Amino acid sequence: MQVSRYIVYGMVGFNTLLAAWLSLHMLYDPEGWYYLVPGVTDTGMFNQHFIRDIGIIQGFIALAFAIGLWKPSRRLELWAGATLWLIAHATFHLWEVAVGICSASVLIRDFPAVSLPAIFGIIATLWAARQVAGISARQGTTTIQA
Repeated sequence: MQVSRYIVYGMVGFNTLLAAWLSLHMLYDPEGWYYLVPGVTDTGMFNQHFIRDIGIIQGFIALAFAIGLWKPSRRLELWAGATLWLIAHATFHLWEVAVGICSASVLIRDFPAVSLPAIFGIIATLWAARQVAGISARQGTTTIQA
């Protein structure tokens, strides 16, 4: 299946904007973020330090996706690194349901902000890997030229 670069760029744009918004909101108004996002108050008491820690991570995710849009030579590793965190986060949410900490309904509620970014990251990273493979094949080498 061939995915259009515009679709990939749209997915990466979504991930960039969502992560940037989360980062800014978590860093500048952690308590407001805690009460705004559905379900967060069900996961434990407000912890400003922890929320800001995650806000920093979201900032790096936003930067990785954004820089990857503008630096094709670094796209694969930037998008892969950000996507690994998104996959781990989504997997953790699945684990919470699997062991009975949360009901399955939270997966639907959390899908747009948890699972969808991970899915978009996977698609974008696989697309970037195919681009690198195509460049390498055309150059007759297995290395990426910066």
